[in-house]
Amino acid sequence: MTWLRALKVTARSGLTVERKRLEPLVAARGAAGLAIVIGVSLTVFGPAVAASSAFGAFQAAIATFQRSWRPRPELALASGTSLALSTFIGYLTGSHLLLFLALLCLWTFLAGLSWAVGPTVGIIASSNVAIMLVTVTIPTSVAAAAVHAAMMVAGGFVQAALVILFPVRRWGAHRDALADALAAEADYARRLRHDPVAPFDPEPLMAARDAATITPRQARRRPRELHGARGIAERIRPVLASLADPAVGVPHEGEERDRVREILAAAGAVLDAAARAIRHGEPVRVPPAAMATLKTPDTGAILTGPAYRAATRLGALLRDVLETAGTTQNTPAHDKATPQTPQAPQTSQTSQTPQAPQMPQAPQIPQAPQNPLLRPSLLALVPSALRAMRAALRHESPIARHAIRVTAVAAAGYLLGTWLPFGHGYWAPMAAVMVMRPDFSQTYSRAVARFGGTLVGVALATALVQLAHPGTGLSAALAVLCAGMMYLLMRTGHVVAQACVSAYVVFLLGMSGQQWTQTVPERVVLTLLGGVLAMIAYALYPAWETPRLRTRLADWLTADGRYAAAVVDHYAHPAGKACPDVRQALLAARDARVAWQEAVDRAKNEPVRHRGLSRAAAADAERALAQLGRVAMLMEAHLPERDATPVPAAARLAEALRMSTDQGAKAVRERRLPRWDAVRAALEQWDGEGVPDRVVRRGAGLLLDTLEELSDALDTAPPPMLVDGSGTANGPGDRKGPPAR
Repeated sequence: MTWLRALKVTARSGLTVERKRLEPLVAARGAAGLAIVIGVSLTVFGPAVAASSAFGAFQAAIATFQRSWRPRPELALASGTSLALSTFIGYLTGSHLLLFLALLCLWTFLAGLSWAVGPTVGIIASSNVAIMLVTVTIPTSVAAAAVHAAMMVAGGFVQAALVILFPVRRWGAHRDALADALAAEADYARRLRHDPVAPFDPEPLMAARDAATITPRQARRRPRELHGARGIAERIRPVLASLADPAVGVPHEGEERDRVREILAAAGAVLDAAARAIRHGEPVRVPPAAMATLKTPDTGAILTGPAYRAATRLGALLRDVLETAGTTQNTPAHDKATPQTPQAPQTSQTSQTPQAPQMPQAPQIPQAPQNPLLRPSLLALVPSALRAMRAALRHESPIARHAIRVTAVAAAGYLLGTWLPFGHGYWAPMAAVMVMRPDFSQTYSRAVARFGGTLVGVALATALVQLAHPGTGLSAALAVLCAGMMYLLMRTGHVVAQACVSAYVVFLLGMSGQQWTQTVPERVVLTLLGGVLAMIAYALYPAWETPRLRTRLADWLTADGRYAAAVVDHYAHPAGKACPDVRQALLAARDARVAWQEAVDRAKNEPVRHRGLSRAAAADAERALAQLGRVAMLMEAHLPERDATPVPAAARLAEALRMSTDQGAKAVRERRLPRWDAVRAALEQWDGEGVPDRVVRRGAGLLLDTLEELSDALDTAPPPMLVDGSGTANGPGDRKGPPAR
């Protein structure tokens, strides 16, 4: 992509306004907290302290809107406290240019590195640096600075208290995450009816797992219906895929396929009903037709072998979902223990016909325990956060490059703003810090959005000031109104949020006595300067994702190979004591896949050419690795029970998969074609010993097929045109050259 096209795409993205679900009650709560802080500060301390404390309450409310599963009061307190600390220390050094510049560089560099901990921490840290540039100019003495800092902390406490006292849809985000996972699987079941190898995006399941990681305090209060269902949903997906896939299930057409389609439709209806119940905290209402389909005795008479086992497991898992989701909303989490992993059924290979309510429990499959995944407290998070930031201190790390860029731009913007004859030179570094992100697209789109939003917000606020000439009280009310609009519309687009923020700042500074003529012109010019500096900095010191695509692909190959090897290894060690954990390997493979997809999304808008991996090759390689993970998932759905007979040949294949995918990943990074001779040899040796279960052998063969598809996708070099003795050129499919003489 050329630079001109990249600029057009990012500018269009920054100026786009999307239709999103609004949360007016949450926005009103944040605005109410801001109004309380401003009102008390105006009454007790005056306009200057009110303006400073308003920034603390404003930022604390923004922190509660971040996409984080941590309790909102914790985010509000952390934001208000960190801003107060930054403001007080900044004021102590503010009278000495060089000393303050050194502090600004240190604070900005740490804020840039904090993106290694996560986007929520990165956004809060960057916002604190930007707001600190404004708030350090308001106090007039050390004592006044301490009062301002204390009121910022108070603003955080007020927002946290309002979240506790006036909860809006308590546990709503966690309910939505789990419901979205179940709804995604319901849609997957319906798509499998028409496409037996339909793809599935694991992102909803990953979001549900993140939501299930809670603090100890949350674990004591979590609703009963949020227990266990996420783990069951994880186990449903491979069973759905194995039931539908012709390679290990039933033929493409016929009576068995018709029965599978009926079961998949019923499963979709049951999962949708469970999703609605969990989302709204109400009893489950399953359509009678779906229950009749699952209860019919025809399943055992029509389906046999792997398909019958998959249908049996699916029925048991759906029953567990209904039992978990069908509880009363107010049932305490400790009233009933979290469902334990069901034990292996004591069934025999007879012609017994299962019925849904009496279906046996799903066989034992290695998985993560169903106990709550505990999230560390904020203080306990500090050591791991420091480790993540230290690990990012590498020159090739995008986070480290972002930290260096944002530090250089903040320092240069502050010096230029001080040198220019506008006054209030902090607008330039403030704008730069707020728009800069570790990737190209977000930095450029936010720079355009910030300048466009600033023009709109400043123009509207200035026109209103000239018409109404508001005093202190009215300016404070207008500032609260603009903040409330920002809270309400912040997810619709950066340009809308920035317009509201710009108007908020105009009214807030007007409340403290600054005229619009003192702030508006310089704000527009210096905001443009800060955005331009941010864009130039990324162009001069980039962290392009395109050259790292091969590394991301190699990481995904390694993770997928270890997941497949862990699954195969369980056939050699059914008890699971001498092989890797399948669930952990699956989660690592998902993380690698998401990292690859995010890298591709970032790379597609970058103004750089691909280096050794074209878009077509990347798309083909992605399909091959997605298929590798899907085949491993199919085999996971049919893992042997703990008392099954071990298959020694599976251990050799698992080792060959681990070794070959590790070596293949190295070849991908070095722009060589990976080879799979070891996997092929292990399969040939396994065939010589005999394979008792066709699912195992078919799945192992499909693993090799997908690996070879990956090599074909990466083989983008034109084949040599060799000429034999008759003068006929070999075609592109002939890669072996002329026959030996």
